[in-house]
Amino acid sequence: MKKNLKYSLILLSICAISTALLALTNAITAPVIERQGQASRLAGLEAVSMGYEAGAQKVVTDDPAVTFMIELKDDRRTAGYILGLKGAGYGGEMTLVASYNTAGEILRVQLLSHNETPGLGKKAENEGYMDKFEGTGAAQAVPTNKSMLNSEDAAAVSGSTVTFVAIGKALEAGSRYVIRLGGKR
Repeated sequence: MKKNLKYSLILLSICAISTALLALTNAITAPVIERQGQASRLAGLEAVSMGYEAGAQKVVTDDPAVTFMIELKDDRRTAGYILGLKGAGYGGEMTLVASYNTAGEILRVQLLSHNETPGLGKKAENEGYMDKFEGTGAAQAVPTNKSMLNSEDAAAVSGSTVTFVAIGKALEAGSRYVIRLGGKR
C-alpha cells in the first residue's frame, strides 16, 4: 500500500510540474501568437482592399461562411466589401479574406490560415492560385470544382481538390452574401 501511495505521489508531482510548465509556456507564447495572427490579418486586409478606403469591421452572424464584413468606400460611395470567410478544407478550418464589388464579383482573395497537407493543399499558398477565383461571382460562376476550370488551371490544382472546393464554396457564399446586401450596409 505504501508503495502505491509513493508512486501516486510521484506521478502527481510530475503532472503538477508538467501542468505548471505548460501554463508558463502558454503565458509566454499566446501573446506572440496573437500578435502574429493580427499582423497576418492586417496584411491580408491591406492586400485585398484594392486601394479603397476601408470602413469599420462588422461581425456577421447570419451566414455560416461569412465571419465579418468591412465596407469599401470610393469617396462617399460604397465600392464593395471585404469579407472574412471560413471553409472546411482537408486539414480542417481555413480562413480567407476576399474583396468583392457591389455586384458580388471577387476582386482579390488572400488565404490567412489553414492546416492543409504540405505539397498538396498547401498549393493554395502559391502565387497565382487565387487568381482562378478573381473576376468570378457576378456574371461568371465561382469555380467550385475542377471541371469549371480550363485544363491548365485544373492541372495546377491537381492533388488539392478538397482545398480548392473549400475555397471555392467559401468564396461563392461570400458572393451570394454581397449580392443579398445589394450595395447597402
